Amino acid sequence: MEALKTKNNMVQITLPDGAVRAYDSGVTGMDIAESISKSLAKAVIAIEIDGELSDLSLPIEKDASISLIKREDDKALEMIRHDCAHVMAEAVQTLFPGTQVTIGPAIENGFYYDFARNEPFSTEDFDAIEKQMRKIVERNSKFVREVWPREKAIQFFRDKGEMYKAELIEDLPTSEDIKIYRQGEGDDGWLDLCRGPHMPTTKHVGTAFKLMKVAGAYWRGDSNNAMLTRIYGTAWRDQKELDTYLTQLEEAEARDHRKLGREMGLFHIQEEAQGSVFWHPKGHIIFNQMEAYVRRRLQDDGYNEVRTPQLMHSKFWKASGHWQKYRQDMFIVPDVVPNNNEEGPVYDQEPKEFMALKPMNCPAHVQIFNQGTKSYRDLPIRLSEFGCCHRNEAHGALHGLMRLRQFVQDDAHIFCTEDQILSESIKFFTLVQAMYKDLGFDDYKITFETRPEMRIGSDALWDKAETALENALKEMKIPYQVCEGDGAFYGPKVGFIIRDAIGREWGCGTLQLDFNLPERLDANYIAPDGSKQRPVMLHRAALGALERFIGIMIESYAGKLPLWLMPVQCVVATITGEVDDYAEEVCAQLKAAGIRAELDIRNEKINYKVREHSLAKVPALFVVGAREAEEKTVAIRRLGSDGQSVESLEKAIESLALEAKPPY
Repeated sequence: MEALKTKNNMVQITLPDGAVRAYDSGVTGMDIAESISKSLAKAVIAIEIDGELSDLSLPIEKDASISLIKREDDKALEMIRHDCAHVMAEAVQTLFPGTQVTIGPAIENGFYYDFARNEPFSTEDFDAIEKQMRKIVERNSKFVREVWPREKAIQFFRDKGEMYKAELIEDLPTSEDIKIYRQGEGDDGWLDLCRGPHMPTTKHVGTAFKLMKVAGAYWRGDSNNAMLTRIYGTAWRDQKELDTYLTQLEEAEARDHRKLGREMGLFHIQEEAQGSVFWHPKGHIIFNQMEAYVRRRLQDDGYNEVRTPQLMHSKFWKASGHWQKYRQDMFIVPDVVPNNNEEGPVYDQEPKEFMALKPMNCPAHVQIFNQGTKSYRDLPIRLSEFGCCHRNEAHGALHGLMRLRQFVQDDAHIFCTEDQILSESIKFFTLVQAMYKDLGFDDYKITFETRPEMRIGSDALWDKAETALENALKEMKIPYQVCEGDGAFYGPKVGFIIRDAIGREWGCGTLQLDFNLPERLDANYIAPDGSKQRPVMLHRAALGALERFIGIMIESYAGKLPLWLMPVQCVVATITGEVDDYAEEVCAQLKAAGIRAELDIRNEKINYKVREHSLAKVPALFVVGAREAEEKTVAIRRLGSDGQSVESLEKAIESLALEAKPPY
């Protein structure tokens, strides 16, 4: 009986290599690490139990698959940043008594914490806070997890004057444990409300951290609430990683497309049209060149271009599912004629019907497909559109060209049979790879994103869609990363994430497989046996929003775009006014050769002209003086080069025209 009792109190632990070990019920991650090796026990900082990250001290009371996380692992970064936020919060409250701590999560590349204080913090406080943080790290205090009764926790924080924490606890579901983490054992240890997990000690945070900036933030993101002070920081596994990140930030600041856009005279964005771009003449040349390039690629790949309405009745969006699942991101327009009254309500009657600016093109493309009878012989049908879309992004999320409310996508939809999914998916993947190579992006990764929690359609349809799309990736033998729950609400998707010149990643291309929308919008075709069948719909974009992709290119190329995209490809600059006529002749010949050229015959020194055009990122400067005019030559200065070469005018134009040809 004793042997049976012991056996029943054991748990089976499956290690990452598949090995299974038996331990007493209640074993912790640290116990398991110590049973494997002393060196592992020293290196481990957390445990993943059945895919969920947990404290090393958490008892395991049932069979589980585990993975021990060491500080050098990628998964450790989020914990380092989370713990660093707690260390910062303790440092702030130590240095500035009376400050309330509110919420402080780990975020991409770092962390932040929101503080309530009568006098807002400034960057001048950073040195003192960082110094105190290092003391807390060096103190090597344990992170101790406690579970408190709800009322005790609420009263404790109220007594401390921590009203924000008390409010957070009051709003938690009654079924949720109230977890408190102390930094140090005993009643004197600084503590905070937190779901966890945490590393074993503050020492594990390390010293590779830096406070970055302060900003205002409303409590819980609501402008009706109090304004708090948010302190942002970054934290890494070691100093080398931190230095690399800080260098990348400096480089990113120098490459900021908003800064370069101003210097190059490309575009601007202003308060009265938040999230929309004012393209200037030079910027619009880049936009048009990019659109023309994509159009040539799509036409040769079998797409037919269409154009659909900006404003469509809500019944279309209800039928498609967008109204129910996506409405908060849409611009809704009452279908009522407004009045001209200077005061009072804008409408004389309560709106009963609503229109919406399209956030995407798919329902409109189905309307085109539904016009007339389609046969299986007509499939696949590929409809493309440079569709202007509107999405109601929060003001705080907007960021230059990278995050807009109004943008143009290189959007297309493929209507095909189930048997054509594989070939059409492979055809698209091949097209995307070729386009990225044309545009200078050879470094990218691919994601396979599965059904999200909020979705339409049956599980059976989702099973079919996910299997079909993943089979296409396997057929191409392309490495990919599975991202559970990141698919669109109507279907799974493949995402293309490019890496730019300084290592940043940008999600761009996408292919989404959709069995749902054709069903909801009653799209069908006549099969070989005469029956009506639903087509499969492939939503796809190679670059995504053209504005965003242009922003990515500006930053990746640091403004020195490929010659075919540059709005001004060559400037003819004079050394003396005596050669103005020859300069005009050179400029005319450049334009005749299809080169976008400008003339600079101002009465300025040539060095001044060179500096000015270099700042504007003009790729080629043809400098002409008396000798060049006499010999029919030009002195060529290229952007980024200190030297110059002299060539005959004919050869110089021929070489530049060849270089300026688009890649396709």
